Amino acid sequence: MVRPSIRLAQAVRPRRLPQQAQRRFASNTPESGAQKKAEDALATAQKYAGEAVAVGKKFLGPVGEKLGNALGSYRQPLVYNFSVAREFLKQVYVAERLQPPTSLNTVTNAYSTIWARARNPQYWREIARSGEWAKVGIYAVEAYGIFKIGEIVGRRSLVGYKLD
Repeated sequence: MVRPSIRLAQAVRPRRLPQQAQRRFASNTPESGAQKKAEDALATAQKYAGEAVAVGKKFLGPVGEKLGNALGSYRQPLVYNFSVAREFLKQVYVAERLQPPTSLNTVTNAYSTIWARARNPQYWREIARSGEWAKVGIYAVEAYGIFKIGEIVGRRSLVGYKLD
């Protein structure tokens, strides 16, 4: 027996008229280069994701399994919600143009502006007068901190390089 809600959904569904032809766009053709690139990128991403999961399981070991078991039936919705959030953040990243500059000209202009300001004594007088020196100082401390964290990660040691 068919449930009434299913019959109602089938009755409400619009029917296709015979004169409505199905359209094919160029992007839907199998020989589309962009589609092929997207499929290759997806396959590569899935491969790396599988490797990341394997490394995560190896790193977390029994603790990760216990955590997964402790979540019980909430595990699947949480994983799904994190996946949706990741994809949403990817779209925001692209839409807000947060990716690194693609043009060498943009980078050279930025550094030439910084260098011109650093050489100009009038610039330093102006930021001292306006109180903007605090913001510039915070930027300097952030840049130095990021550099030091990169050094620590690069040498894989908090203090000095490991000698063999």
